[in-house]
Amino acid sequence: MDLGLTGRPAAVLGSSRGLGKAIAHSLAAEGCPVAICARVDDALQATAKELEDAGAQVFARALDVTEEGTVEAFLDAAAERFGAVDILVGNVGGNRRGPAHELAAEDWNALWRLNVDSHLRAARAAVPAMIKRGRGSIVFIASIFGREAGGPGLAAYNATKSALISVAKIMALELAPHGIRVNTVAPGSIRFPGGSWDRRCLDDPEGMERFVEQNLPLGRFGHAHEIGDAVAFLASERASLITGTCLNVDGGQSRSLI
Repeated sequence: MDLGLTGRPAAVLGSSRGLGKAIAHSLAAEGCPVAICARVDDALQATAKELEDAGAQVFARALDVTEEGTVEAFLDAAAERFGAVDILVGNVGGNRRGPAHELAAEDWNALWRLNVDSHLRAARAAVPAMIKRGRGSIVFIASIFGREAGGPGLAAYNATKSALISVAKIMALELAPHGIRVNTVAPGSIRFPGGSWDRRCLDDPEGMERFVEQNLPLGRFGHAHEIGDAVAFLASERASLITGTCLNVDGGQSRSLI
């Protein structure tokens, strides 16, 4: 299926490895010029070379999205390079574990800056030009634990991912009259080299086998490219009636009915 994304510039936050890298590859494979960013420049440049070797137009900049002004400058530079940013994908995120009553204020604030505020700052930077063009697509990467309880120790993660889904829903309503769609993707347990599930599988293969049997109906972890392909679809005109939606990509792992 041709998704009709050829020539539609995309910016992907947090795209040097894992899900962000896979998203950039999926968009590039559909013909998008891609702007990528991450904190570690060596990994970022390696990803940029992979994309260029595959025939993509690439703009790469190393930055920390939690620092004021960085993501805004990145999007301005991407728009100058490609003429526009039609697609924005917010993929940055992290976790600070601990009981809600024991997490320090700085833990809560740091996770909010990373998991929510960086996405909002990127959207505020990208949306005005999208409104002028009368089109655009924004996709935020959330989690199935933004839709349902993640368990003890995940209060901050759960809260920030839920907030991201809620913000996207309201943004979708606000921006619909301007031809801009806003959605979220909620990945389940995705294994990729260097990721947390990969480390657990290497450290405790028997325990992870039991985890798969008990929690993953398809009998395997998800792959990063499966998230990338879902994002590419949501960003495309093939998904033209989909906005304000949170799409689970989890192999049936989640338990929520909505």
